[in-house]
Amino acid sequence: MTIGQVARKTGLRASAIRFYERAGLLPKPVRRNGQRHYDEQALDRLALVEFAKSCGFTLDEVRRLFDGFRDNAPLSARVRGLASKKIQELDALAKRIEVMKTMLARAERCRCVALKECGRRLRTAVPC
Repeated sequence: MTIGQVARKTGLRASAIRFYERAGLLPKPVRRNGQRHYDEQALDRLALVEFAKSCGFTLDEVRRLFDGFRDNAPLSARVRGLASKKIQELDALAKRIEVMKTMLARAERCRCVALKECGRRLRTAVPC
């Protein structure tokens, strides 16, 4: 398949496919007359890349999914390991977001007139 055909089948832009290739997420395609030609495996890899991105994985994490493990480690074990770590990160982020929302709700109730007053109240834990 040409890059245009892969783009149509995946819904990705050709530039994204070339980017993933440069990033090492797609193997270098065979070239015929200077034109990239991909096999069906490229569609599978791109589907996994897009799924992983939608789950919040970084490109480095996706790269590890593809080749950061022993050659004989099944893909499912790789996915479970990375997914477990990502869930822990998301749980920590969710807790941080709750703290931030609480602080912002406090800021919405602020009635301080001057910076000095607000800073003093924050230092002494007196509600604004």
